[in-house]
Amino acid sequence: MQNLVDILENNPYPGRGIVVGKDRVYYWIMGRSVNSRNRIFVETEDGIRTEAYDPALLADPSLIIYHPVRTMGDALVVTNGDQTDTIVEKGSFRDGCMAREYEPDAPNFTPRISAIINGDGTFELSILKHVDGRCVREFFAYEGVDEGCGYFISTYQGDGNPLPTFAGEPIPVTMPEPDAVWAALNDDNKVSLYTNVAGEVKIFNKHE
Repeated sequence: MQNLVDILENNPYPGRGIVVGKDRVYYWIMGRSVNSRNRIFVETEDGIRTEAYDPALLADPSLIIYHPVRTMGDALVVTNGDQTDTIVEKGSFRDGCMAREYEPDAPNFTPRISAIINGDGTFELSILKHVDGRCVREFFAYEGVDEGCGYFISTYQGDGNPLPTFAGEPIPVTMPEPDAVWAALNDDNKVSLYTNVAGEVKIFNKHE
């Protein structure tokens, strides 16, 4: 099991990331462009959404404005794009993910990462990635996780041009407190962090 803080401190650009633990879930966004960095998280009735911090700087909202977190019955859906809405509208994590593919942002072809945390503590993670011109959809289902532990998945392995897609299974990690995660994310590239610990939501926005 790896230390999540160490992973983040040693990686300037994991991109967007999801970590699911026993009683908590974390989701963050990062950015290299002005458009990507010009965002904040805002709470909604059933989760959160991204919003332009300065509307005058918003160039293309298609891949950066979405609902990362929404409830679906007694489950919580967390994703890095508008597939959140697809999953909730279909009422099925698998069906929602199967209806989507990686983002159309060549040459990066950013993968779509998603999670569902069920009321009974079971959860599932998914990544939709570009492989040889096709979409490969991977699913990882967990019956639960021990206290203080979690599973981490991100869009990228690190910085690069093009950005290298996350590879392998979600990484078993220790689960630090929210403040430690925010502090570990690269200062230049981090944008926002959502944390939900035993139902208590906290939002970190670099612009606020």
